[in-house]
Order: sequence, then structure tokens, then C-alpha cells
Amino acid sequence: MIPIKDDNPTNRFPVVTVALMLINIAVFLYELSLGQAEFARFISEWSVVPARLLANPLSPRELATVFTSMFMHAGWLHVGGNMLYLWIFGNNVEDRLGKLGFIGFYLVSGVVATAAQIAAGGALDIPTLGASGAIAGVLAAYAVLFPGAAVLTLIPIFFFIEVARIPAVFVIGFWFLLQLGNGFASLGPETAQTGGVAWFAHLGGFGAGLMIALAFRAWETTRRRHHSAGWR
Repeated sequence: MIPIKDDNPTNRFPVVTVALMLINIAVFLYELSLGQAEFARFISEWSVVPARLLANPLSPRELATVFTSMFMHAGWLHVGGNMLYLWIFGNNVEDRLGKLGFIGFYLVSGVVATAAQIAAGGALDIPTLGASGAIAGVLAAYAVLFPGAAVLTLIPIFFFIEVARIPAVFVIGFWFLLQLGNGFASLGPETAQTGGVAWFAHLGGFGAGLMIALAFRAWETTRRRHHSAGWR
């Protein structure tokens, strides 16, 4: 299933979502401008390398890569898929959390995603990069904050493609189950050592986004009750 549009208008222009997309795209275009050796050096220097980070966990240089890696991508499909999901689901989450709240939420989800991947994969000498973990947090928040929303979705069926409106919670739930299945399938030592998709970063970011969104929704509910009771 490939989501292409949701039926969930926003009240404000998604400044932060658009800014995040532009930064990711700009970094990717810069990557494309590099030669092969320069590209390899750029990836090595600015992505998270678990072995290097765990060897120097208090190094400002290594800690910085936890954030810089969130804006790097390995190819067109990687950046394209991430930006599509960020645009569809991020604008509404930003609308609900506010600009500053969304920035903090996005970064925290990304940090937890990196921590989850390192916890699952160990001290590998393989670069970890991409916005997927942070965007996974956005998906979880969307499912919690907008459970009734629907998403226009492309559904490949053999050689045909159907277009249907599907509840967002179903689309996101299906995505999560894929990550969960692939994540546990990747736990073998041979798979871990060869790199590939950081499935546990997706799961970690999703979990962080889920917890934050549930706490935020509970806070909203409490605030509404206080206001309706006349509290100030």
C-alpha cells in the first residue's frame, strides 16, 4: 500500500514540515553532487556509526551525528518514500503539536530510533542514516491523534493498481506490522553484519512517537476538562 493523500485539512501552513523536507532534499542533492570517494567520506563522517559512537559516547562530534544522520539518505527511493510520508502525515501532527512542539517531537523520535537500532544491532561498524526513525514517530502520532482520518492509497494487485480510501490507522498499522516482521527476521548474525534497512530504528521511532502522542492526548483531555469545569 502506498499512501498518496489524506482527507485531513490543517488550520495552519506546515512551516516546520516543509522546512524539514527542504533540508532533507537539499542534503540529498548535495550528496548527489559528490564524487564517489567524497560521498563515502561524507557518509562515514556524518552518519551514525554505532561502533564509533559506543566507543566515544560523550564525544560532541559523535553525538552530533545522531542528529545529522536524520537528514541523510542513501538513494532516491529512500528520500522519496520518507518525504512522501512526512508530507502526508507530518503537516497534521505539526498542526496539533505546534511548531516548537513538533520540532522537539521529531528530534526525540529520531534519537530514540537511533538508540533502538544500536541496542538491537550492537557495535557495528556500519553507517546508520535516514529520516525514517523520526518519521515513524510521526506515523504513530498521526494514528493516535487522528484515528478517524482516511488516506487515499494505491494498492498494487498483480499487474493492476487500485485506488481506495482506507482508514489511516489501518495503513499505519499495516506499515508497523511489516517493520516488526522484518525487524525480527533481521536479527540473525549474518543479516546484521551486512547492513541494510534499519528496521529497529523504525520500531524505536514508532514507539517513541506513540508514547509522546498518548501523553499529549491525555494532557489535552485533562486541559479540556479543567476548562469546561471553569478552572483557569
